Amino acid sequence: MTIKIKKCSLEDLEILQQLSIETFNDTFKDQNSPENMKAYLVRAFNSEQLEKELSNISSEFFLICFNEELAGYLKLNINDAQSEKMGDESLEIERIYIRYKFQGKGLGKYLLNKAMEIANRQNKKMIWLGVWQKNENAIVFYKKMGFVQTGAHSFYMGDEKQIDFIMTKTLI
Repeated sequence: MTIKIKKCSLEDLEILQQLSIETFNDTFKDQNSPENMKAYLVRAFNSEQLEKELSNISSEFFLICFNEELAGYLKLNINDAQSEKMGDESLEIERIYIRYKFQGKGLGKYLLNKAMEIANRQNKKMIWLGVWQKNENAIVFYKKMGFVQTGAHSFYMGDEKQIDFIMTKTLI
């Protein structure tokens, strides 16, 4: 079993786009209308949007491979790239997605540890994320990893307003 993490560049745009659409769709299609899913996927994962995110010096994307096969990805934000004003001492995990066939192999934990390693290297005091209130498996996972719910914010799936829990972890 080999696990490799690679930082994304603009050259990975097409792979990142396909992976983003696949993992987001697989995770949320059963709880949302097809219209709202399509609207979100088109807005969030079009080439121009992903190119803008990949070019932002305050954001980083990482691909994770399991036995040489693409298994998921991670997006981190600092400074003004964070989706909420959490301060310069915080790092946001905006996206952490594992393809279905690779779930249960510890890859989410591996990516979370990568995020914490980067946060520690950058002397961040806190790591945080938003997770949909109905994504119970993710909430249980984050709690097991030491995150606590400290707030909530609105998230729009197409025209439907949803609530994301804000979960934080203080770093030592």
